[in-house]
Amino acid sequence: MNRTTLSLIGAATALAAISGVAALTGGSSDDAGSAGKAATRLPVQRSTLLCPTPSTSDVSSTTYTAYTPKRDGVDAKDGTAELLPAQNAADDVTDPGGDGKGDKNDKSGKDGGKGGDKPVLPLKEPGKPVTTDVSSADAPALIGTADGRFAPGWTVQQTTTIDAGSGRGILGTACTAPDTDFWFPGVSTDRGRQDFVHLTNPDDAAAEVDLKLYGPSGRLKSATDESITVPPRSTLPVLLSTLTDQRAESASLRVTARSGRIGAEVQAVDQKAGSDWLPPSAVPSSSVAIPGIPKDATSARLVVFAPGSDDADLKVRLAGPNNSITPAGHESLHVKSGMTAAIDLGDVTKGEPGSLLLTPEGGEGPATPVVAALRVTRGKGGDQETAFIPATAAIERSATAADNRTKGSTLSLVAPRAAAKVRITASAGAGGGSPVSKTYEVKGGTTKALEPPRPASGKGPYAVTVERLSGGPVHASRMLELTQDGVPMFTIQSLPDDRGTVVVPEAGQNMSLLNDD
Repeated sequence: MNRTTLSLIGAATALAAISGVAALTGGSSDDAGSAGKAATRLPVQRSTLLCPTPSTSDVSSTTYTAYTPKRDGVDAKDGTAELLPAQNAADDVTDPGGDGKGDKNDKSGKDGGKGGDKPVLPLKEPGKPVTTDVSSADAPALIGTADGRFAPGWTVQQTTTIDAGSGRGILGTACTAPDTDFWFPGVSTDRGRQDFVHLTNPDDAAAEVDLKLYGPSGRLKSATDESITVPPRSTLPVLLSTLTDQRAESASLRVTARSGRIGAEVQAVDQKAGSDWLPPSAVPSSSVAIPGIPKDATSARLVVFAPGSDDADLKVRLAGPNNSITPAGHESLHVKSGMTAAIDLGDVTKGEPGSLLLTPEGGEGPATPVVAALRVTRGKGGDQETAFIPATAAIERSATAADNRTKGSTLSLVAPRAAAKVRITASAGAGGGSPVSKTYEVKGGTTKALEPPRPASGKGPYAVTVERLSGGPVHASRMLELTQDGVPMFTIQSLPDDRGTVVVPEAGQNMSLLNDD
């Protein structure tokens, strides 16, 4: 084999490695789908996940569950997956224009706080989850990396229970990959809410971040024109009501990294209706799916934002178990450019599980992309609890929800257009057992809500992986519920595609590369 061939093979190998990292750190699988016919789909080689600070409550407890599915074509020997504590840079969360250098007296994360540099949740083998519990108000944010056989489909679930106080309830989130741009429709600067956006920087250089809020009349007047600095390997919570003097019950937040990359999630605390994490919406799209409204939801509030230069006219449909219907009185929704629109849908599901579908109302010209989220409430009076469902991208190949329990887990699947066939696999439990798989069909325009399979003879939390086998697009979410003292505590996690594989174009010989001209 000559030197030219070796160089070309080396270039192709390097490209595959770079593409594999990009898939889990901001690269788009849609771009990959447009690759040439000769492209090869390979497992990603490295992925990064960021978990926000779970809670500052003294009556909170948090369960972490990490999992990587078994994959064909993955080297069965090499690789690691683990998380490390991030430094707490919050010297004053009410000062968004601060220097971002953090509190010199802070003792969390790498500066010698609880956990120090000891890895959290190291995986020993794909296909078996690991779990740990933390009962502490100073549990840190986590920065995690998986490579080799643990990278494709690696997921970490953070589930926090707060027993009392204004934030009581279950707060659940799937730890997210870093990126440079996030949309959060459904935030609030109202006096009854305390919403914090948690910004986590996984890299060795500081990140500069802009935060912009949009209400029903457009951009909310900012209290500061300065960007926020998130130091290296650090996390910073920012109280949204300190960014503006204006109060908005429903608003949209855009988080943009001027430099570097970050993880971003919003912790929404309602003084009367509990709390939960609000994950970012899927990227702006003219057609939106919000999967998994519980059948016993007592109220649902839809929040939509049009980030482009054009207004959006949307048709609103509810996909139930048997067909899609139009919610009475809410056949359509007009969203002005640069403004947040919100509508109260009440008990829209009427005792049956469902999903919300937003599509262009019609007319001429290109459809306007939007971002959206749904605030869902269960219970009544003083026994209410809240969760959020963002617009969720379709599952192209597979998606996983970790931390499922033997009771209280509900998986929701919606096929907005054509019917689809999926395979659902329950992993072994953290305490043993063996996986179990079942195949289901979801009819077009309907939602299938089901109790996911359980591992055979398994103990402890387990993961559920959804694979799309054929048919049209499928969107999914998982609800985890735990009733306590009459309060229907619950949390909902959306299941976008895990981007466990990436398309790598085939490299061929080009002798012109050897020319000296």
